[in-house]
Formats: sequence, C-alpha cells, structure tokens
Amino acid sequence: MQAGFALATPRQSIPDLPQRILLLENSRAYTSMLREALHHRVQLPISVASTLAEARELLDRESDWFLALTGLVLADGDRDDVIDFFVERRLPTIVVSGVYDEELRQRALQQQIIDYVLKSTPDSIDYLVWLVQRLERNRRISALVVDDSLSARSFIASLLAMQGYKVSHVADGQSALRMVEADPGIRLVIVDQEMPGMDGIELTRRLRQLRARDRMAVIGVSGSTDATLIPRFLKNGANDFLRKPFSREEFFCRVSQNIDQLELIGTLQDLATRDFLTGLPNRRSFLENSEKRVSRSATEHVTVAMIDIDHFKHINDNYGHEAGDRALRAMADTLHAHTRPEDHCGRFGGEEFCMLIDGLDADESLRHLEALRQAVSALELDIDGRPLRMTISIGASRRSPDFDTLHKLLGEADRHLYLAKAGGRNQVRGLDAG
Repeated sequence: MQAGFALATPRQSIPDLPQRILLLENSRAYTSMLREALHHRVQLPISVASTLAEARELLDRESDWFLALTGLVLADGDRDDVIDFFVERRLPTIVVSGVYDEELRQRALQQQIIDYVLKSTPDSIDYLVWLVQRLERNRRISALVVDDSLSARSFIASLLAMQGYKVSHVADGQSALRMVEADPGIRLVIVDQEMPGMDGIELTRRLRQLRARDRMAVIGVSGSTDATLIPRFLKNGANDFLRKPFSREEFFCRVSQNIDQLELIGTLQDLATRDFLTGLPNRRSFLENSEKRVSRSATEHVTVAMIDIDHFKHINDNYGHEAGDRALRAMADTLHAHTRPEDHCGRFGGEEFCMLIDGLDADESLRHLEALRQAVSALELDIDGRPLRMTISIGASRRSPDFDTLHKLLGEADRHLYLAKAGGRNQVRGLDAG
C-alpha cells in the first residue's frame, strides 16, 4: 500500500500532538533502511536504540512520543521483556520480527500491540511506512460507533482508539444523526444493524442524506447470517460491511482501506479546485464559490479585490524562478492568513490573486486590505543569502446597483488595479482609497 500525495496548502495551526518515533532494533542495516524511508515520507523526529537500556534512557529524556517500532531480539531482553516494556509504558507499538511465530503474534496483538510485521518480507518497509503515515493521520480524524450494546460499541471504540482515531460512541440512530449533523469532522461511522427503533440500514440511508460518500465512510456490521444484508447496506450508502465476529486485523484493514479512499478522493478534488503551487483555490474554484456568495449575500457589504505582486518578472529575472515560486507561496500564506472564515480568496493566475470580503463596510474593507498590503511588504525571504522583499498593488470594488454581479465586480476591481499600478504600485485603489 502506497501513501497518497497532497497539494501544497497554506500553513495552518497544527494540533499539539506527540511527534517522536522510537526505532528499537539490533540490526543496523534494517534500522538504517527503515529510518531513511520514514525520514523521507513521514517528516517526524526519529530516535534509534539497539537495547532496552538505550530505549529507556530515550523515553525518559523526552515526553512527546508518538509511536515505537521494535524488534524482539535484543542483547538485554527477550521477546517477552520487550513486549512488556512497551505495554507497561502504554506507548503505541508495532512489533517487527524476523521470524513468524503465531503464538507470539497472538500474544502481542492481545497485549494492545498495534501490529505484528515480518521484516523478512520484501515490502515490509513500504508497509511500515504506510502504517506509520496512516497512524499519524488518524489522529486528526473523528470516528463514531453506533450500537445499542455498550460492550460491543466500547470494544469497537477501543480498536479505533488504538489506531489513533478520536472516537465517540452512541446507542441509537437518532443520537448518531444529531452527532454527525453537529460535527463536520466525523469522517467514519461504524453502524450495527440490529438496533431498536432504527436499524443500521435505515440509519445508513439517513446518514447519506447528511453527508456524501466522498466526505464520510460508513461501515455496516452485523452478526446475522442473512445474505441480503451486505447488498442492502451497500445500496443504502454504506462503503463497506463487516460480519461479526471479525478479527482485529480484518477490522483495521477494512477501516484503513476506506479512510485511504476518502483521502484519495480528497486529493483528486483538490487537484481540480486548488492551485498546486500555493494550495489556494484556483481561478475556477474562486469564481464558482464567489458567485454563490455574491448572489446569496443579504447586504451590499461585499468587496472584491484583485491583487498583483509588483515587478514579479524582476524577481524571476534577478533571483530565479525557484525564488519566484517561493515568493508566490509566501504571498499565498499571507493572503490565507488575512482571509476570514466568511471571506474567500484564490490565485487567479501567474502573480495575480483575488479576494472576496463579505460583511465589512467600505472603510473596514479598506483597512483590511491595507493590513494585507503592509503584511506583504514586511516579508523578507532569504534567497541564498540575498534578501528578497516584495510589494503588492490592490484594486477593489464594492457591490452596488451598478456592480451587482461577480463579473462586474471583478471588472471594476481590475480597473482599479490598473490605476494602482499606474499610480506607483504598492497601494490600494478603489473604496475611496485613491
């Protein structure tokens, strides 16, 4: 299984989550290969130990440990010592073994070890990298378990929590619908079929009315031998089905496969709607979303701004095209930081960006755009020891009876942008700004 790829996205605040990975293994060659693969594709700090004593010292020295990957053949501990060491510390752990031992595998999995992986298989490193990436991303995904049996839903919730998901569980369909409606962050729902009041198939149908397949995965579960359950679940919107009793490994594989599919769909959607270099909405996406906002806005307080990086050709000619790309990304980050939740921004093409401001009057919009202009002029990029600074020109227009469509607003904003550039650049025009 291969990891997906992601578009560049403007920098955002990232939750304060544990970051460190511990590799405990006595084979230097295997450790080197695994560490190199993780370093390139996971981007988290990695520490290496070859004995339990070294591992203990590392774990005691730092506190933000995310995951351990451990071998079982060490100079100062047998396989039972190794498993007990990590279980007692409650650190999420993957066992990497050179020998298949079914008894040991079952014991490890019963001890809340995440997975038991044979390092002798050709693709073990690729699988481990994928698994670490999956576990890291799971920490930002909310899941919901729906089952009227407290013991059953608690068991499934514990399996999801072991994989890093943020898990909630409820006993009935109505509670599940309320939670999904209130929390857009829920990306996975596990639905039991046999529930009083509303069965799992009916709940799945109603969940699909709230959220489409490309936004949330629904997995049906049941202990019934009824052969019609699977097609009925799938036809009513489920992504997958599990028959009880299922093994822990089958559960993890099915859940991970469905979440991978959601992320792949998200990546493809981003390719269609986002600018690859900056991560901002592209021209098409900006126009579609802004058209909707202009048409449904209840007030005249709508401002559209066209923004252009001054003398951008000079940046490319004197610093190189890579520096030009860095300037575009820095501009995008600054624009994104100055875009409120009710506003919209995008890259129109080349060095030109655009912004829709909703709900601010002319003076407030002017101050907002002036703050953006000043923030860009305060940027300084280091290009091989040479400082690079840039400025922007902004043309803006306000919604009015004469400019009542997005097309007219963009045309007027573009006219003011031309005046800003002709007037010396590094300024805002329109909004009575000059």
